[in-house]
Amino acid sequence: MQSSGYDRRAGTKWILGAALAAAALAVLPGCDLQEGADTESGEQLFIQKCGTCHALTAAGTSATVGPNLDLAFRAARAAGFDQDTIEGVVESQIQNPRPASPEDVEVYMPANLVTGDDASDVAAYVASVAGVEGIKPPVFVAPEFFATNCGGCHTLSAAGTTGTIGPNLDDVLPGMSPQEVSESITDPSAQTAPGFQAGVMPAFSQLTPEQLRQLVAYLLKSAGQGAQP
Repeated sequence: MQSSGYDRRAGTKWILGAALAAAALAVLPGCDLQEGADTESGEQLFIQKCGTCHALTAAGTSATVGPNLDLAFRAARAAGFDQDTIEGVVESQIQNPRPASPEDVEVYMPANLVTGDDASDVAAYVASVAGVEGIKPPVFVAPEFFATNCGGCHTLSAAGTTGTIGPNLDDVLPGMSPQEVSESITDPSAQTAPGFQAGVMPAFSQLTPEQLRQLVAYLLKSAGQGAQP
């Protein structure tokens, strides 16, 4: 279950650049940056590329490697940032992310995790939901979570996915215990499947215990069952 993210150095907390935000305020108000953006695509890209590091209520992500975007942009909205300005800040951070601290430039978010229209879509999506009062998390549906976050890397016939970056789950999951499957999701570095590179799959720490239970149950029920009608 692979998605791009930050260098996961233990204990690292990211700080949204106030200087960048202030600069954005000076140049971006009045721009209609969201015109033509696809926020539905932006949501899926955010979950895949950013959700393993950032908390964002609307996306159902709760990771703590990077800043909590609801907290960061709730304060920004209270300070007078409009939606277009927030979008510009997000897109600038994607293109030119700041190090965790001036003293630790080795810990960073890779630049351009998404580019072009994809970056615009992610920025528009984040700007439309981050820090907005009353936003609710999505209902967790295990098959949808798997297809969005894991299907690009894993084959699971019941889900209709054919990824080859990670192990074929139809082959490796039958016979595994729920505890083993849970560990493979939350601590994939604990044991790497033969023939696959260690450290490629991120830990899905954003899952709540109940979401993890639902995902494990879905995987164990589906693995080896073939395509579903």
